Amino acid sequence: MTPELSARVCSAILEQSADAIIYADREGIIRLWNLAAERLFGFDAGQAVGQSLDLIIPERLRAPHWAGYHRAIAAGQTRYAGKPTLTKALHGSGETRYVEMSFAVVSDPAEAVVGSVAIARAANPPVR
Repeated sequence: MTPELSARVCSAILEQSADAIIYADREGIIRLWNLAAERLFGFDAGQAVGQSLDLIIPERLRAPHWAGYHRAIAAGQTRYAGKPTLTKALHGSGETRYVEMSFAVVSDPAEAVVGSVAIARAANPPVR
């Protein structure tokens, strides 16, 4: 596959994925936001790209999120090792919704950490 074809295929996969895909840089600024993320979180890419991940993190969860985020960036791996976790997220409507998310640290070809990726989908609230 040529680099050009590879880039087109990767772009198509990203946009046609049924799951939300969000890439944030080392500082937690959203750099990539696919169509499924628009549907799940209620913000279009123009509203999300360039914003802090705080856009979708409920205020009471921000401190633990950022502590974990910075630990993962420094360590080069997440605590969950790609396993999905149930959490709450903010929707553009102002509502809080349950989502299932998996996270990974992203490294460049030289193995330097450049950010993180989250894959998310809607989830039902836990039964209590």
